[in-house]
Amino acid sequence: MDGVLNETTNEIHKYEAGSSDFRTHCGATSHVSHDELRLISVERAISDSSATKCARCFENVPEY
Repeated sequence: MDGVLNETTNEIHKYEAGSSDFRTHCGATSHVSHDELRLISVERAISDSSATKCARCFENVPEY
């Protein structure tokens, strides 16, 4: 599954399939500069950069 990694917050969001931009299901990245975002698989973001999952995009993620 593709995700959008916000490299500033190190949080991964679900990528909105078919989008030509870094759009996510929750919309949290709409105001973030494209220089701070990267399209990457969710699994890779979690294993390689220890990213946290967005609680609005993914189920069973504890909100802080």
